Amino acid sequence: MKTFSRIVLSLTAVPGAILLAMAAQSNHANAQTSPSAPVIGKDRRYVNPLGIEATSRDGSPQGVSLGDPTIVRDGDSYFMFATGGGPWISHDLVTWKYAPVDPSGVPVPTAPDVVKYNGYFYMAGNGTRLYRSAKILGPYQEIGPWLDATGKPFPGIHVFDIDLFIDTDNKPYLYMAKGGTGGVWVAPLDSNNLTRLLAAPKTLFTFDSDHAWERAGDSNERTYYSWIEGPWVFRRNGIYYLEFSASGTEWLTYATGVYTATNPLGPFTYMPENPLLRKTTGMVTGPGHGSVVQGPDGNWWQFYLCVLPTPPGGRRIGMDPVGFDAQGRMFVRNGTPTTTPQWAPGVLADPARDGDSGSVPLSIGKTLNLTFSSQRAGHEAAYALDDSNGTWWEPEPTDPQPAITLDLLGIAPFEDKYQFTVDSSRIVFTGLSKPHSAFSGSPAFRYTVEISSDGKQFTRVLDKRSNTVPKYIEFDELPPSRCRYLRLTITDWPRSSDQPLGITELTVFGKYIKPANP
Repeated sequence: MKTFSRIVLSLTAVPGAILLAMAAQSNHANAQTSPSAPVIGKDRRYVNPLGIEATSRDGSPQGVSLGDPTIVRDGDSYFMFATGGGPWISHDLVTWKYAPVDPSGVPVPTAPDVVKYNGYFYMAGNGTRLYRSAKILGPYQEIGPWLDATGKPFPGIHVFDIDLFIDTDNKPYLYMAKGGTGGVWVAPLDSNNLTRLLAAPKTLFTFDSDHAWERAGDSNERTYYSWIEGPWVFRRNGIYYLEFSASGTEWLTYATGVYTATNPLGPFTYMPENPLLRKTTGMVTGPGHGSVVQGPDGNWWQFYLCVLPTPPGGRRIGMDPVGFDAQGRMFVRNGTPTTTPQWAPGVLADPARDGDSGSVPLSIGKTLNLTFSSQRAGHEAAYALDDSNGTWWEPEPTDPQPAITLDLLGIAPFEDKYQFTVDSSRIVFTGLSKPHSAFSGSPAFRYTVEISSDGKQFTRVLDKRSNTVPKYIEFDELPPSRCRYLRLTITDWPRSSDQPLGITELTVFGKYIKPANP
C-alpha cells in the first residue's frame, strides 16, 4: 500500500519540543476511542477548511494559502507537504505543527510528492529533477533529471504533478499528469535509480467530455477542454485507486475523480460514481489535487485543496474520511466535502458513514438585529455571515477592538418558536494578499466569545486573549449552552499597513431544540 511505503522515518530529525507536544496530542486522541457514543465538548472534532498554523512568527499570512497536499505517514507521525511550503507534523491529522525542511538543501517544490524508498526519502515536484535525503526534514539534494529507458533525459514530455508510488512488492512507479486534456501516464522505475524509467510512459486515460464534471469553467461549460492533474495512487485489498482532478484550479468546479485497476500499469476503469468530491458553493469549494492516507484509527482519510473564489483567491486545505463499499468502490459521504464539525480520527469506528457530529450552522444569514463596532464601505459586517469566501467584514482601521453581535434567532417569524444549543465556532480571517510592510501587534489573532439570552447581560465562554499560535482559520469548541445572542470581540491581531483586519466568515455551530408547539 502506498501509505505504508511512505512510512518508517527516524524521529531524530524532529525537534524535541514538537515531539512532546505531538505525543500529548496522540495520547489524547487515543484516549478518546471508545465504544460509547461520542460527546460534544469531550471528544475531539474538526471542521473544514482546516486551521493550519502559519509559517510566520510575526502573524503575517505566510504558509496560509496552501494547495496540493501530500500526506506522508511514518509510524504514528504524519507529515504534510504542500504547494506553499512544509512540512507540518501531526499525530491526529487535526493539529498540525510547522517544522520546515532543512534550508541548507532545496526548498519544497510546487506540487510536492515525498516517498520513502530503501532507506531514503525522495521528493519531486513540477520540474525535471528528483531530490533525495536520509531524513524526511532534509536537507534534500538533487540526484538528477528524469531519464528515459536508455539513460538519457527524456524530451518532449511535460513533467507535471508527479506521484511516486511504491507497491507492496517494493517496485516503484512514476505517475504524472500531462496537463490540459492529455490525462495521466505511468512508467515503471529502476529500483536502483529512481530517476530512470524502465519503459516508455504509458497513457492510462485522457479527458473524456462525456464526464461533464471534468469540463472547464465555473459551470463546466467548456465542453472540449479541461486540465487533468493531481494523480495519486494507493492500493487497498488488491485494488489500485488512481485519483485525479479536473477541470482546473481557476474554477470552483474543480473536483476529484477516481479510476481503479488490479495492476499498477492498468488498464484503469473509470469509477461510475464519480466525481468522488465536488462542491461549488459555501466555505469549502473546488476540492481537488489531494492525497489519501491511513489514519491513526485505521480508517482512510482524503486530503484536498479548497479553491477560493476570486476575489480574494487563494487556497486552503480540507480533509474527510473515505469509505469503500462491498465491491471496493471508493466514496466520501454525500460526494461533497464537509463544512460542519466532524468527529476526528479515532473517535468513531466508521467515520466515513457516521462522522458527522450533528452540529449545524446557526449564524448564516442572521443579519436581523446585527450590531457591530464599525465597518468599511464595501466590506460590511453582514458579509461575515453570508457563507462565502468571496466577501468579508472589514472594520475601520481605527477601531481598537472590533466586535460583532449576532441575534441567532433573528429571522421572522421564528424568533419565539426555536431554541438551540451553541457548541462551537469557526472564524476565517482574511490573509490572502502579499503584504510588503512589516507586521506589528500580536503574532496571532486574539479574541473572546460571549453569549447572552437577552442581549444585555453577556457571559464569556471563550477567552483567547493570550493566543500565540498564528492561524488564519480558528475552530473553537464552546461549552454547549442555550443562548440567543453571541458576541465576538477581536482584542488584538497581526497588524500591517497593507494587511487590514478582515473576517471572511464567522460561523456559529450548534443544535436546534425541537419546540414544544412548533
